[in-house]
Amino acid sequence: MSEIKQTLNSSLGKKLIMALTGLFLCTFLIVHLAGNLQLFKNDGGYGFNVYANFLTHFPPIEVIAYILYLSILVHAVYALVLTIQNRKARPVGYEFTNKSPATWSSKNMGLLGSILFLFIVIHMNDFWYNYKYTNKVGYKEYRTDLATNQTTSSVYTPQTADFENSVSTENNVEIVRVKDLQARVANSFTSLWYVIFYVVAMGAVAFHLLHGFQSAFRTLGWVHRKYTPVVYFIGTWFFAVIMPIGFALMPVVYYIQSLK
Repeated sequence: MSEIKQTLNSSLGKKLIMALTGLFLCTFLIVHLAGNLQLFKNDGGYGFNVYANFLTHFPPIEVIAYILYLSILVHAVYALVLTIQNRKARPVGYEFTNKSPATWSSKNMGLLGSILFLFIVIHMNDFWYNYKYTNKVGYKEYRTDLATNQTTSSVYTPQTADFENSVSTENNVEIVRVKDLQARVANSFTSLWYVIFYVVAMGAVAFHLLHGFQSAFRTLGWVHRKYTPVVYFIGTWFFAVIMPIGFALMPVVYYIQSLK
């Protein structure tokens, strides 16, 4: 046990934990983007609101969510510790300029991580915290005719203070009542400054993942001349390009729609 503790407290151990938590967070981003894409459906927010309700009321998902929150904190804390240790180990800059082919993102992971941590705090407060623990998010009722599969929506006012959600069927009509997080999203992205901050944060995500995804595989020793190019391709085009653009499109589209 002491050897395990010693390993985890070492610089290599901290990098291993950062690599594992980072890859776990990459997996979460895939799921999160898939859920966010529901916002582009022209269904009155039905798909996204049902998705949000499922994430916050299905026990196994809730457990994974708290593991996610812990992973974010551990990843951020270990990144800070490693940065401080590196600076203490080299308190004086090199006499000669370093000519190594290090990328801009690899040199500025601390800055990128700080922007992302600030974004996560603001983002979770605006959506997750208000959704779960305040009454700032209203409710929506969706009625689906099971014969025609046509869905209509309307604002719903709960009859009791402790109402969370409900699903029922009356006269061959499915009635779903859930919190209207989609309306909260639409309202938040009427602010131009919030949209700009969101897009800048997604730029930070792109550069952070451009280096971080590939670095995690190197740290774990998963390096092979046959598979490394695949890892670089996925890290560059999927995680550092496609995913940040997918996330950034949401606030931009909603802001443009708010101007109409």
